[in-house]
Amino acid sequence: MNPTAQPPEANRYAARIIDQTAQLTAAVDGADVTSPVPGCPGWTLAHLLRHVGGTHRWAETVVRTRAAEPVSDEQVNLVTPDADDDLRTLSDWLTDGAARLAETLREAGPDVPVWTVAPGGTALFWGRRMTYETVVHRFDATAAVGAAYTLDADVALDGLDEWMEFSTLPQAYESAAEQKALLGPGRTLHFHATDAPEGTGEWLIDLTALPFTWSHAHKKSATAVRGPLKDLLLLLYQRRSPSPAQGIEVLGDEALLTAWVQAAGHWLRR
Repeated sequence: MNPTAQPPEANRYAARIIDQTAQLTAAVDGADVTSPVPGCPGWTLAHLLRHVGGTHRWAETVVRTRAAEPVSDEQVNLVTPDADDDLRTLSDWLTDGAARLAETLREAGPDVPVWTVAPGGTALFWGRRMTYETVVHRFDATAAVGAAYTLDADVALDGLDEWMEFSTLPQAYESAAEQKALLGPGRTLHFHATDAPEGTGEWLIDLTALPFTWSHAHKKSATAVRGPLKDLLLLLYQRRSPSPAQGIEVLGDEALLTAWVQAAGHWLRR
């Protein structure tokens, strides 16, 4: 299939994976490969690069083979550095894996059926998921080297949408009991991105009944959270604390926010 003839989303995530990976490797250029990564306790930059590269290759295998059932994620988790690991070799390996994944996504197109870890069932799922895997770990890399981190508004908006979607799924939680513990009358959260383009940047999460739901809506809620797009995204990925010092303002029931982010983020810790 000619990639240029595909719908825009077929190429959008492939391009974002390439771009985010390039930004990641540029940020760590010249750094010490043994530098600790604050967002990933116990990891160095070598661990991080191995993980991101392994995750790209895992997703590429799923799409390329048109997998209909789970594929071993051993390469995602085998992140222990070799004694002779060097930053340039790892960065080149990461860049190569991102390029392979992007090419496979373009060749497959967005609608080809494949196994996915959550509802979706197409290659498009993996393009989106790998985009935000890279976006967040790029932040980890910049934090490790003390570099500045920026994120385009359209990328952050879509990343927030993806997280909200996951947060309503039963499989996002460690158990049914963990999900049900969030239930209760009036238990709603409203997020407002202070720097979002006009007409965008609001999310309402309703925990008053199962299944949980989310929408782009403005409504008085038990918990209101305000901050820049990238900081809201990093908050959900537990790379930011809900405090003004870290760009986040919380009004109302902060304990609800903490409990929801922790419970709904279990899928990230598997």
